Amino acid sequence: MEQPFSEKYCNSLTTWSRFVTREVTIGDLKLGGANPIRVQSMTTTDTMDTAATVAQSIRMIEAGCELVRITAPSLNEAKNLEVIKKELKQKGYNTPICADIHFTPNAAEFAARVIEKVRVNPGNYADKKKFETIEYTDSAYIAELDRIRQRFTPLVKICKEYGTAMRIGTNHGSLSDRILSRYGDTPHGMVESAMEFLRICEDENFHNIVISMKASNTQVMVQAYRLLVARMMATGRNYPLHLGVTEAGDGEDGRIKSAVGIGTLLEDGLGDTIRVSLTEEPEFEMPVARQLAERYSAYKTQSPLPDIPSPLPYSPYDHQRRATREVINIGGHHVPRVIADYSDKENITPASLFAVGCNYSVPLDKWNLTDMAADYIFAGDNDVDFEIPGTLGIIYNSQTWEQHRGQVRAYPLFCGEEYFKAAHTSPTLNFIAVDIHVLTPAFVEKVKKDTTICLILDSMQPHPMPELRHMAITLSHAHCEVPFIIKANYQGLDTSKFQLYSSTDIGALLIDGFGDGTWIRQKDCVSRQICNSTAFGILQASRTRISKTEYISCPSCGRTLFDLQETTQKIRERTDHLKGIKIGIMGCIVNGPGEMADADYGYVGTGPGKISLYKGKEVVKKNVTSETAVDELINLIREHGDWVEKI
Repeated sequence: MEQPFSEKYCNSLTTWSRFVTREVTIGDLKLGGANPIRVQSMTTTDTMDTAATVAQSIRMIEAGCELVRITAPSLNEAKNLEVIKKELKQKGYNTPICADIHFTPNAAEFAARVIEKVRVNPGNYADKKKFETIEYTDSAYIAELDRIRQRFTPLVKICKEYGTAMRIGTNHGSLSDRILSRYGDTPHGMVESAMEFLRICEDENFHNIVISMKASNTQVMVQAYRLLVARMMATGRNYPLHLGVTEAGDGEDGRIKSAVGIGTLLEDGLGDTIRVSLTEEPEFEMPVARQLAERYSAYKTQSPLPDIPSPLPYSPYDHQRRATREVINIGGHHVPRVIADYSDKENITPASLFAVGCNYSVPLDKWNLTDMAADYIFAGDNDVDFEIPGTLGIIYNSQTWEQHRGQVRAYPLFCGEEYFKAAHTSPTLNFIAVDIHVLTPAFVEKVKKDTTICLILDSMQPHPMPELRHMAITLSHAHCEVPFIIKANYQGLDTSKFQLYSSTDIGALLIDGFGDGTWIRQKDCVSRQICNSTAFGILQASRTRISKTEYISCPSCGRTLFDLQETTQKIRERTDHLKGIKIGIMGCIVNGPGEMADADYGYVGTGPGKISLYKGKEVVKKNVTSETAVDELINLIREHGDWVEKI
């Protein structure tokens, strides 16, 4: 059993500090230790196209990339890395290069002699993946480890001799059949996969190592990194960490998903280098990665909070939603709810609710609620004097609510102790806003007894996560089953920072099972429409409420066998109305079948102009031409009864 999270990662969950790692040298770049959080990306060009790869590398470097990763699927590409490195140096760029290696030890061994870093994937460096379950005796398993040692040790010795750094990069989607057979498709299996390779390195007295635990499922990714660090600390290790969410996708979805996974770990004080994997040009990843890193590089200590007593009332290694009572449609078995803030809009009209997914049809006088329609509108002291959609609730400040007590689905918001002094309260649902100062043991004991209350946990800190987490844990320690909404406040941020910060602050709590809803208040930030889509995006990325199609699409690299960005957009245009369906779009088979293993359908490049289509983990159509593959994918979805027509 791993030690409690609060004892393993940092001095306190309420005072941010980085997990201190050993320093690793990658050419002229220092990573880990007291160095800043480094940002990196990966080229998408054909590695044999020297000019294109050099040009793209320069665009990445000038956008802020501190480490350029380039795929080397065979010995030929590994040899060309030396040419690419020379070309970059001649143009005045000394940024270190990392070779991305999967199935070819000879490519890794050559690359380790000529560039600064190699990345190996334990799942496929010495194993073949056939999705087979194998029963191993202990002696047979040890024999397999000996085989891996023989195959991997030559590379370790070369890295040690040439001063080359190594990333042991475990991917959830490419765990070997051997690991899956013994540990299952779990974070524990991911950690053990890396530890097997790490122990071989240590036996050769090689320690210039970075480790990653990447997954497209943010919950799995966060749990795996936490388990890894717990294992390292228990055994006196402190290797630096490369953070990333694989196959995050593109646009808003990719940014939110990356921030939920990476940001949660940065909140834990973990992470020495990050890569944001977007299905876009790699230079577009750099501003996103830098904004995430810089928020923690410039972290300002806030007012100290009381320590959290041990043990923690939840497991940081296993997602279990906090048990709460049901109050109308909040808490209990209900999905987290979304509150849209209209308190600053004096004239609330049916048309103004379009921004939050509530569409009013004129002249039919009918409402249409989209799958991303807000569940509640906070009107504050403003009037809503028209008939609202059948499931939408209106929240007023308590004094204004007195004037609307007869209104259907209208509920009051009280501030702390005000609730217990009120002349009138709702018989069905009362919201109470609290901050860390209001949430005393005496207050918690009073609200525990009232079955109509939903708390609003609020923090005005510029970095609200520690206070919000402290309040959530306080309620859990008190065995309080009152549901609560996570409220976060942002002012003066551009769209990118707004999405990244809110995804981190709220997503980190949702990942740990806290929260029965979200309320994002923005001032001088973004439109209500962006705020609303961000809220639903955070819920989707944390896997706590699915409201739209999910695309597990890789960021492309030199192995990609078709135009990934164009294809992703084509598939999205045809399928983005299929609520709850997960579609994997993979450029090649390196991580494809495994990384999209929990997808409902898959589209994977298997050769130039050739696509294989998957239902779950099974290939159902091979060698489909790329010209007809999207249509074939739609037909496959139809055949399995998951297709609905667009309205």
